[in-house]
Amino acid sequence: MTTPRLLKTPQEVRWFERDLRRRGQTLALVPTMGFLHEGHLSLMREGRARCDVVAATIFVNPTQFGPREDLSRYPRDLAGDLAKCGAASAAVVYAPEPATVYPDGYQTYVSVEQASLGLCGDRRPGHFRGVATVVAKLLALFRPDVALFGEKDYQQLKVIEALARDLELGVEVVGRPTVREADGLAMSSRNAYLSPDERERARALSKGLFAMAAAAAAGQADVAALVALGTSPLAEANVRLDYLEVRDAATLSPLTALTPGRPARALVAGFLGTTRLIDNLALQVP
Repeated sequence: MTTPRLLKTPQEVRWFERDLRRRGQTLALVPTMGFLHEGHLSLMREGRARCDVVAATIFVNPTQFGPREDLSRYPRDLAGDLAKCGAASAAVVYAPEPATVYPDGYQTYVSVEQASLGLCGDRRPGHFRGVATVVAKLLALFRPDVALFGEKDYQQLKVIEALARDLELGVEVVGRPTVREADGLAMSSRNAYLSPDERERARALSKGLFAMAAAAAAGQADVAALVALGTSPLAEANVRLDYLEVRDAATLSPLTALTPGRPARALVAGFLGTTRLIDNLALQVP
């Protein structure tokens, strides 16, 4: 295992990227907010399978947090993250300070209109504007061949796909399946906030989604019936529901019924105490 080279400024990234191109090597980029888990590391390993070199970024992006959200307490462990990145074959890690990314006088932001509507876009105003802005900056800076993101943040993935396509950034955006704990809970840095009781009850999020997927596979096409099925475990576990919706997997348009041959996605967000968790799962009728 080699410790990845730590980059702190855009100029250092440019030097790295130019040297990479001179050597004719391809680059995979894995943007993260740090406090890494197996989900992040699986993206880095996939990037290494696709490209010559993997770069990761660790940046807790202030513009995607609302005024009452958890920016100040978001978990951070740069030393531990660097070791994990090295084990997952990342060659460099870009970990800038907020003032480096958003210096005095910063005034340029990116909005992705359609994919940001509804779901987390409604519940977290400005969130996807912050996501799109920082990802656009990272893609412009690194100019990767491939950028990898987890499907756990499914709406975010759709926002970034639209961003890369509409701005013609020349990068292949790759979404990879959600990595789960043994009991089904989606891996998330925010799981660290959960008390033992909350952690146990959090299983209801994936339990409801898997029940919906099983019912769809058995022929249940009515979305209202599927949502009722997915809501039941949440109510039993006393999870405060934020939303549970079924959307078209490609466009994120709301659905009232599943259609054979048309992939759909069930997306859920819920609170355990003050911790908000999200998850999603593919739905398909025969």
